[in-house]
Amino acid sequence: MARDQYNSNDYTGPLRRLLLAVLALVLAAVFILWRIDSPRVERFRAQVTDSLVPNLDWAMAPVTGTINLLRDYQSYQRLSEQNQELRSELRRMQTWKEAALQLEQENARLLDLNNVRLDPRLTYVTGVVMADSGSPFRQSVLLNVGARDGLIEGWATMDGIGLVGRISGVGDNTARVILLTDASSRIPAVIQPSGQRAIVAGDNSAAPPIDFLENPELVRPGDRVISSGDGGVFPAGLLIGQIAADPGGRLRVRLAADFERLEFLRVLRHHGTDTVVNYPSVISTNPQVQGPQPLAEIADPLVSE
Repeated sequence: MARDQYNSNDYTGPLRRLLLAVLALVLAAVFILWRIDSPRVERFRAQVTDSLVPNLDWAMAPVTGTINLLRDYQSYQRLSEQNQELRSELRRMQTWKEAALQLEQENARLLDLNNVRLDPRLTYVTGVVMADSGSPFRQSVLLNVGARDGLIEGWATMDGIGLVGRISGVGDNTARVILLTDASSRIPAVIQPSGQRAIVAGDNSAAPPIDFLENPELVRPGDRVISSGDGGVFPAGLLIGQIAADPGGRLRVRLAADFERLEFLRVLRHHGTDTVVNYPSVISTNPQVQGPQPLAEIADPLVSE
């Protein structure tokens, strides 16, 4: 048994060396043959390639699939990076869009401030809204103009389109404006085209109601509401808003001013209406005159003058 094992080891070693030598010679021959630039060898290589490569598709399928998978992953990674860049750019564009809209609205309000036609006798001071009280019981804003600009309490304030409120409290450099929506605000108004007079009473809501209306049947939603000038509170003809009806049927005013974006306000210099001149000749002060005088006797002094 030991002899057979010894003989097997004697033949295995030389046979292995012989096979390695033959394999090395074959590989060297194939290498040399593949490197020879001969037309016959080139045709032989082409025939070998045509016969072997199509039959090796099954062996190359895993390699091809792996390569395609790597390429798809790289493509997906590039798409993910591009998607993130596009989202970041979209957020930046939305920020710029919001800024552009704010600038557009501010530009429109400034243009309105320049184009609104009021009584030529009225002058104005334009101020910037610095702060909003934000209280549910008192609605007011603070302007950066005050006594140094000649402001007086009670003067009307407007944005580019409609009436906003009145000055209530003046400092050297600031002034507080009570808005029309404040509960303490009461504005005499005229409703057009019916000519009905009423009071726009603030109730801390965005649409103040109409009070003391003479004939509600003559008023329709959409009618314009302007200041009447009664009592010398505000100049006449300032636009307040339009009539609207709430779900309960009560008439309210949809304000023309944009109270959500108050940034610039125009303070109207209104020095009141002219006082009536008291002519002494109209009402006699003579103590000797007893009872009413005839119309001719009252008119004679006026004619003589």
